[in-house]
Amino acid sequence: MTLGEKQRRFAELVGRLIAWCYANGFELTFGECYRTPEQAALNAKTGAGISNSLHTKRLAIDVNLFVDGVYQQESEAYRPLGDYWKTLDPECAWGGDFTKKDGNHFSLAHEGVR
Repeated sequence: MTLGEKQRRFAELVGRLIAWCYANGFELTFGECYRTPEQAALNAKTGAGISNSLHTKRLAIDVNLFVDGVYQQESEAYRPLGDYWKTLDPECAWGGDFTKKDGNHFSLAHEGVR
């Protein structure tokens, strides 16, 4: 699958995640989707991310979760979303499973990066 094909697949999967969230009583706002390679490198230097972030490939998104109008800041609050996300495609990864928890992060693996 080409990068472009994977990006289009990712957009469709994100749409399905959004629809699932609203059908299950969750609300979202968008966080970061695209990140420049320069910003990814800067984030890596400060420990806030990795230089080969899937955001630079348009294969990752961060969302902000609201439950009953209250913004959820803990990764664990995103678990229902992460569990659903991982059912959509074998290459779907949720940041709540990462060593450094990042519960609002949803990505589609590419070239070995999750």
